[in-house]
Amino acid sequence: MFEGLKARFRQAREQLGSGLAGDVPEQPASQTPGDTAPGIVEKAKALIKDREFIVTEKEIGAPIEELEMVLLENDVALPVAEAIVGRLRSDLIGKRRRIGEPVDAMVLTALKGALQGVLGEGFDLTRYIREHEHPVKILFTGVNGTGKTTTIAKVGSYLKKKGFSVVIGAGDTFRAGAIEQIDQHAERIGIKVIQHQAGADPSAVLFDAVQYAQAHKVDVVLADTAGRFHNRANLMNQLEKIRRVMKPDLVIYVDEAVAGNDAVIRASEFERTVGADAVVLTKADMDPKGGAAISIAHTIGKPLMFLGTGQGYDDLQPFVPTQVIDDLLPEAA
Repeated sequence: MFEGLKARFRQAREQLGSGLAGDVPEQPASQTPGDTAPGIVEKAKALIKDREFIVTEKEIGAPIEELEMVLLENDVALPVAEAIVGRLRSDLIGKRRRIGEPVDAMVLTALKGALQGVLGEGFDLTRYIREHEHPVKILFTGVNGTGKTTTIAKVGSYLKKKGFSVVIGAGDTFRAGAIEQIDQHAERIGIKVIQHQAGADPSAVLFDAVQYAQAHKVDVVLADTAGRFHNRANLMNQLEKIRRVMKPDLVIYVDEAVAGNDAVIRASEFERTVGADAVVLTKADMDPKGGAAISIAHTIGKPLMFLGTGQGYDDLQPFVPTQVIDDLLPEAA
């Protein structure tokens, strides 16, 4: 993931560096045989060293526009690309730079700050669980076919390896085979599932899962729900009922990294209708561009928690913004 952005950022940084390379080259002061006053050379060098240049819009306008095109070509949504280059402009234009100060380093620092502002601080799930009353109730929502149920199994396996006890609530009672699917996952990773018969009220299933966790002092409840499209009002209303009954501590929205700008639209609608505290993106290993991750984090203003990077239970990568930025811009790390 992010390979496309990584390569194009490297090119854009070089162009930005060229756009800022308007220094008057430092000319060493020369001393003629007739120079007799002591310190003349040293004073001249000091004067040149102390000179500063102010970065202007004219110098960096074209390279920054190129950077915006790089973002758009890598599936970063237009408002998000505009936010990144806007931050970059504000960080660079008017900045004072001494002669000899490395241009590339200044550009990298500004770009790194712009990306950090978009990606935010991330979400440390294990820390959240340690700091909150148990059981921590986590409700997973999302669109049909995005890998939500498999993601729940991955998160369960991840938390179990971190030392937490986990129970899964099989709240997807409508999709054919959904209960069997979560049963198979849970058996493989050694986690108990609370379930009712197919077609049962999902709110009742998840209520029972919470009751079980409270009675058996389980640390975390992971609640599955039926996949639903953001434009189906009846299904979205049902999800709101689940929220009222279960009273989750966290609502996690699951979507595909490869969905591009469609994922941004869906995430925004889910956030508006149901609310979300964090996002998990599946199929991140199939998205070399990485634009959806950046776009969703900025558009709904909620952090990315995990990236799904494969089919195995261990193929779940905590999303740490600083690591992502350091990977994109290694020279700025």
